[in-house]
Amino acid sequence: MPVAAANTLNLSKGLSDEECSRIIEMAWEDRTPFEAIEIQFGYSEGAVIALMRSQLSRRGFNLWRARVSGRATKHRTRRPKGVLRHHCPTQYKIKSSK
Repeated sequence: MPVAAANTLNLSKGLSDEECSRIIEMAWEDRTPFEAIEIQFGYSEGAVIALMRSQLSRRGFNLWRARVSGRATKHRTRRPKGVLRHHCPTQYKIKSSK
């Protein structure tokens, strides 16, 4: 097995299924910066990319990379000054249905 493949397999070794799932979810979220993932889980941007590559299908990974590449909100230092939260203010609002 090539060294690179062995390293990507070891990325998720210490994670529970819930933690791995949460990292993937956070990586897909537009407003969650890579720095937040690193603070919470200790995974750098490169490690998140490697984890996503090992856990997603090739097509899914390519879609994700195309989505996050160049997205200013995925990097805390490149975010517009008005983006202070990691989620939309209405994201967790419960809408009442009548």
